[in-house]
Amino acid sequence: MQARAASRDAPPPTPRSAEGSAAPGDPPLVVVEKIKGAHVVAALDEAASQAGVSNGMTLSTARAIHPGLAVMEADPAADARALETLADWAERYTPFVGLDGADGLLLDVTGSAHLFGGEAAMLGDMLRRLRRAGYAASGAIAGAVGTARALARHGDRSVVIPPGDEAEAVAALPIEALFLSPDAVTALHRLGLKRIADLADRPRGPLAARFGADLLSRVDRVRGLAEEPVSPRRPLPSCTAERRFAEPIGHEEDVRRSILSLAGDLCAVLERRGEGARRLELVFFRADGAVRRIVVATGRPLRDPAGMARLFREKLDALADPVDPGFGFDVMRLAALMTERQDAAQTGLDRRAEDAEALAELADKLAARFGARRVQRFIPQDTHWPERASLAVPAQRSGLALAEDWSPVLEPDEPPTRPLRLLSRPETIEVLAEIPDGPPIRFRWRRVLHVVRKAEGPERLAPEWWRSATDALTRDYFRVEDEAGRRFWVYREGLWGRETTAPRWFLHGLFG
Repeated sequence: MQARAASRDAPPPTPRSAEGSAAPGDPPLVVVEKIKGAHVVAALDEAASQAGVSNGMTLSTARAIHPGLAVMEADPAADARALETLADWAERYTPFVGLDGADGLLLDVTGSAHLFGGEAAMLGDMLRRLRRAGYAASGAIAGAVGTARALARHGDRSVVIPPGDEAEAVAALPIEALFLSPDAVTALHRLGLKRIADLADRPRGPLAARFGADLLSRVDRVRGLAEEPVSPRRPLPSCTAERRFAEPIGHEEDVRRSILSLAGDLCAVLERRGEGARRLELVFFRADGAVRRIVVATGRPLRDPAGMARLFREKLDALADPVDPGFGFDVMRLAALMTERQDAAQTGLDRRAEDAEALAELADKLAARFGARRVQRFIPQDTHWPERASLAVPAQRSGLALAEDWSPVLEPDEPPTRPLRLLSRPETIEVLAEIPDGPPIRFRWRRVLHVVRKAEGPERLAPEWWRSATDALTRDYFRVEDEAGRRFWVYREGLWGRETTAPRWFLHGLFG
């Protein structure tokens, strides 16, 4: 059975819900919103309802009924945040949680109910937890979204509808359960149509002619005769592993063992599918309802339980806001948010595959501890212009190239032809050099004079005409060493006599 639970929750503006029961001695509470210049009751607690106050009533009328009302202004933004918090909490029952208006949640609990002893036990557990937290809540489980929503909001509380009984279950509900416009409800009432059964028994043609096809569509959805699309608030994970604890756990060692166990279960699923995880999420559900999410990414598909556990250990140790177990975690879930194909690979005799794996693992660990944006690598670009020859990207992006993949490859004892450190932008220097194309004899950089003892070059780089301005000049690069043994990378901009009569000199990088 495809079962979905629709629960109606009113986020409380105070420690007690506006739709809940007041503590002894507390005055009846109403929440008001301003509509067309008038304050109108938007929510109320049980005491206010028993006093005769109802939703939609003006505040002046409500106070005439009960002068001692406690009044609070509605805060839709706070209500929305509270509903999002409840949606996070509801993911302990299923990853598929959607928002239903400003005060409701829709859960697809297909395949989840057996973890709680059945659908009735699951719904009962959900409603008990909500009420203990101070919320007024009602819910229903049915095979259709429209049926569950209608029963949760307009029917008996905590009801589970067997498959095939949807139409009978909603027959006695008022037509307000169709969520029609007020004008449509009034018109139907004038015709004596007050229950869903009244509409189901009438010929469909005249109803459609007078009220439109939307009315019939709503009736069919509520009676379970038509599907209604529902979108989860978060993308559903590719696969998950979950642990539910009879007694909440909070000790660090217990948590780490559970993470390793979850990783083992998840990797078994990934192996059967021939996939590896690229993005993982670990969710901690605390016994008091708080939820904490930890996400790590990998630079290559990962299917190693120990490797997953290490990444989360690095991440947890580096958090500025540590995960607080409070009274303990009663549910932990590990999900693969993104996966890629991962076929079995054989290690070569040159061990390059092992080196690449070790390098990727190091990048993942550093990214987990310091953040993905702080761990970067350089990738070669299709250009010979030094400042554009490489690009810094997150180390976990695509495959991590080994140094051997760069060309040309130097011999171990051969000095580099270009410096490892470039200045953020070339700096002008004063140079004494032979013309037309001789190396520097001495130069002044940042007010310090350097006498050149050795020089190599030039390495001539022509401007990239397809991207450079038409007045771009040729560069002649020299590797020079001063009397103190310091080595610099300098260039002359412009060919003497052909491009300019006064070439300029720049220092671009430092060796060492």
